[in-house]
Amino acid sequence: MDDRSRVFDTVSRYFSLLAEPMRVRILHAICHGPRTVNAIADEAGASQTAVSRHLNLMYRAGVLSRRRQGNSVYYGVADTTLTDICRTVCTRIVASADAANDRSRMLALARDLQGRDPRDRERARPA
Repeated sequence: MDDRSRVFDTVSRYFSLLAEPMRVRILHAICHGPRTVNAIADEAGASQTAVSRHLNLMYRAGVLSRRRQGNSVYYGVADTTLTDICRTVCTRIVASADAANDRSRMLALARDLQGRDPRDRERARPA
């Protein structure tokens, strides 16, 4: 296998971390700071067992950090590139939403993900 193939394989594995919707929910739950497994499970709307499985996979891939504090385990984002990619894709999806109702819901989600209105970026671009 040549160097280029190895890079492409690694990139593919990296992007595969976002191929599971639950992992995107988990990333959203911790993008603003570390949280406990229970808090992540509550926000993601999944069982602690399911969330723990995904957290462990993402931790082993090097994109999450974890620390133990007493009886709790906190997970946070170790690789902010992954959250940047996720935010960029979410913003792109919002920009291409067709139906006004879907667009409104997607804009609210994008504001939540980015902490600002994605239309502001479009307004700031020179014509």
